[in-house]
Amino acid sequence: MSTFMAKPAEIERKWYIIDAAGKPLGKTAVTAATLLRGKHKPEFTPHVDCGEFVIVINAAKAVLTGKKPEQKFYRHHSGYIGGLKEMNYKELMAKKPELAVELAVKGMLPDNTIGRAELTRLKVYADENHKHQAQKPVPYEG
Repeated sequence: MSTFMAKPAEIERKWYIIDAAGKPLGKTAVTAATLLRGKHKPEFTPHVDCGEFVIVINAAKAVLTGKKPEQKFYRHHSGYIGGLKEMNYKELMAKKPELAVELAVKGMLPDNTIGRAELTRLKVYADENHKHQAQKPVPYEG
């Protein structure tokens, strides 16, 4: 018996909704990253992008535990001298909760072309309204 290897043309993608309301940000990100990678499927193949589409709703209601809202920082640099910008996660969750979820999921995906392609299938919304009803997404309970 030979090992099964998925082929890109044979991949069937489903749409899942993850509700982040009241759940820790990291646990929501782990679930989303697992679905985006396709690791929940028995036909998972590491060198083929075989994941699903993921919609994360209620990103503004995600919870950070402990002292993370005050002690954890989002930092980015413009490349110029003195160009470091930083914001703690309390401010980030108030201003751009979608970015906080995207960064958490991005850190859990591989740093290569497959990981970048998987990240394009992540859709994050601050509230429960989304524009993907035509794809008939199903709630993910896992």
